[in-house]
Amino acid sequence: MADRGLTGILLVGGASSRFGSPKALARFEEETLGERAWGLLGEACRERIAVGRLDGLPFPALEDKGTGPVAAIAVGLRAAAHEVAVVVPVDMPLLTLHALRQLAVACRDAAVAQAGPLPCAVARRTLPAFEAGERRLRTVLEGLDTVHVELEEGVLANVNTRADLDTLAR
Repeated sequence: MADRGLTGILLVGGASSRFGSPKALARFEEETLGERAWGLLGEACRERIAVGRLDGLPFPALEDKGTGPVAAIAVGLRAAAHEVAVVVPVDMPLLTLHALRQLAVACRDAAVAQAGPLPCAVARRTLPAFEAGERRLRTVLEGLDTVHVELEEGVLANVNTRADLDTLAR
């Protein structure tokens, strides 16, 4: 059941040059990575916001400047209706509802998994830190009251290449 006071921000990304094509449109277990992440946020959150520059998504996305996750999170926080947002990159297909809830519950200004900086939870009041011009997400989070949350290691698998996706599919 979705948390009534939680916003989900999906970082869709763009062309995914290292991957060779947009990761959000890559298929994993009968759905695209974008559909999978969007569905997870629907289970976890009352409100969902996708951010990125990509055509072909089956849900609307707010456009960012294409300058990385800090700018994309700022776009999502500006649009968020709730005080806490969980931020999910499209390339972590094994994330779970339980992991997102752990991050949301632990959030002060922010909460990150042990491998950080994504996935994370951030408070909407931290928007000025995301708009201050810093491009490195780790640096922004280091300047906030950030809690580190130990999540189950397997849920943090990240897909950077087609080989990574093939390995997870096995």
